[in-house]
Amino acid sequence: MLLTTLTQRGEPATIVDMTTNHSILTREEAADYLGVTVDTLAAHATRGTGPQYAKLSGRAVRYRREDLDDWVESKLRTSTKDGAV
Repeated sequence: MLLTTLTQRGEPATIVDMTTNHSILTREEAADYLGVTVDTLAAHATRGTGPQYAKLSGRAVRYRREDLDDWVESKLRTSTKDGAV
């Protein structure tokens, strides 16, 4: 796996796996990407209802952008009768 770090002025570094072009995001970045709070994303992780994540150590949690997109796709509905979210 070839990793590189992308930075923007004043923004946290984003780690990108150059072999698959998958971004690895912190919980804060993942929450921002999804438009939810960090607490909401953490609560989903506690309940096991959120996107897949990697726990690297202690509090170091990372999300792959692909897994976030897959989780959103799994939540798509066409009607309020499609089931509880």
